[in-house]
Amino acid sequence: MADKSYAPPAPPGPPPGYDARPPPPYHNWQDAVPDTAEFPPPPTSGNYYSNAGNASADDAERAHNFCNSTPLYRPAHPPTVVYNSARNYDISPIPPAEFGGSISGHHGRWKGLTRDGNGDCALLTNLPLYFALADSPFVTKGKKTIYFEVKLLGLRAGPTPNDASGLSVGFAAQPYPTWRSPGWERGSLAVFSDDGCRFTNDSFGGKDFTDAFRVGETVGVGMTFELSEDLVSVPKLKVNIFFTRNGQHSGGWDLHEEIDEEAGGVEGLGGEADLYAAVGLFGGVDFEICYHPEGWLYHPW
Repeated sequence: MADKSYAPPAPPGPPPGYDARPPPPYHNWQDAVPDTAEFPPPPTSGNYYSNAGNASADDAERAHNFCNSTPLYRPAHPPTVVYNSARNYDISPIPPAEFGGSISGHHGRWKGLTRDGNGDCALLTNLPLYFALADSPFVTKGKKTIYFEVKLLGLRAGPTPNDASGLSVGFAAQPYPTWRSPGWERGSLAVFSDDGCRFTNDSFGGKDFTDAFRVGETVGVGMTFELSEDLVSVPKLKVNIFFTRNGQHSGGWDLHEEIDEEAGGVEGLGGEADLYAAVGLFGGVDFEICYHPEGWLYHPW
């Protein structure tokens, strides 16, 4: 673990601090590059501080400045074709400039690797798994669950003794600084493989949560959004995060009960923003991501 063209109608009263501009069009990768099954390597472009050595204080400061100067996008109504793609799990990970390695796949299953010593980076999906203006229980009056799984296929030591390797699984709102693992900056949460800690908008401490992931193990992370029983007294959604290992439920937490203002709060995670599946990577990691229920070991519904 390192330091841990549509013009959408404006929603009434966007949350304070959210970008007044609409987000960029949702990236429907399948429409943009219909015959592409493989992404080429992109061009280079608390409890613990770091036991990996892959993240630096400069990276953290740059990310904090980015988040302070770039508000989360306000949600937008997705076009029908985009929303249907997400509902059919026709989604893909988008490697950022910081990703050094390869990834390929189709039908919701993607296999990849990062080179030894690769710095921290975040793989976010091209489309949200949760669309705030389409999936919110405030709109549907029902419950919404999002989930995906990752299999840890291998870990490779870096070129120096201080280099560690691992991954994290979680969710993030956009825009997110892609040189940081999910969970460390606002609008994100994740569970980390190297020590099992969970982070929610938390660059410093994290919280003890589970055991370290083992090579060959499949882990999953999900979020469930639903209306509170008393919306007058509690005018916000109930949000529960759950974690799985090898097809078995393995703990979770209530987003609001576990709020820690000193660690960063829960901005962007309470159902007010679109949320993307996010996999954080550092060092040399072999992995497989499964977004489609047909490949999951655990079925949350």
